[in-house]
Amino acid sequence: MSNRRAFLVTVGIGWAGYGGLGILLNPRYGTSRGLDHITQYVSMTLLGWGWVILGTLAVLAGFIVRCPRIEAAGFVALAMPAALWGTAFLTATVTGYAAAIGSACGWLGFAGGVLWVSGMDDPLPRELRKR
Repeated sequence: MSNRRAFLVTVGIGWAGYGGLGILLNPRYGTSRGLDHITQYVSMTLLGWGWVILGTLAVLAGFIVRCPRIEAAGFVALAMPAALWGTAFLTATVTGYAAAIGSACGWLGFAGGVLWVSGMDDPLPRELRKR
């Protein structure tokens, strides 16, 4: 499995776990408060299922070989919830919940990292590398 596809599988499993265990089963107060601007329109349950579904899509994309479009969709699936969370926490920071700034930085930084990894090339196979 390539490094990029392994990244999709690993982080996808983490996303699905975060959505299922961290949002659906145990939504924390700070998370809920930082997402007030979103939860006015969408429930935490639906957001949690979004993490689970997008994480699962990334995992599936990681197991599909030689399909750049599916792989790209997997990276989008990883970046979307982190970017949404980061934007929501940034909005919460600006509108009066200053404690959300750390989460905003972390989630937006992670979304940027996912996009960065999506543009990286996998290393050549061992037999094609220079010695």
